[in-house]
Amino acid sequence: QVQLVESGGGLVQAGGSLRLSCAASGLTFSIKTMGWFRQAPGKEREFVAAITGIYRTYFADSVKGRFTISRDNAKNTVYLNMNSLKPEDTAVYYCAARGGSESLYSRRGYDYWGQGTQVTVSS
Repeated sequence: QVQLVESGGGLVQAGGSLRLSCAASGLTFSIKTMGWFRQAPGKEREFVAAITGIYRTYFADSVKGRFTISRDNAKNTVYLNMNSLKPEDTAVYYCAARGGSESLYSRRGYDYWGQGTQVTVSS
């Protein structure tokens, strides 16, 4: 069965950096588009970034220039490198594996989800 496990969340000051990791198992990782979403209290889950099996990357406007997504296929792991963090980045961050043909910007375009990891940015 498919399992996605996020790690690396925590508390950081505004302007600081964090690296989130997502370890995947039970799927053909190297050909899967992988995504990161986040959900703040009272808000819907929103797209953050995605990376395809050929290493093409996509970002939400709110994080362009600050976040980088990458993958290590030998480790079945996808990363989200977050720099210049702002308080509005505070959320639970989720890793997801894409499925079907719906937009990669939509949560409906992903079949499998991790449990989430909390990121809190203080000012």
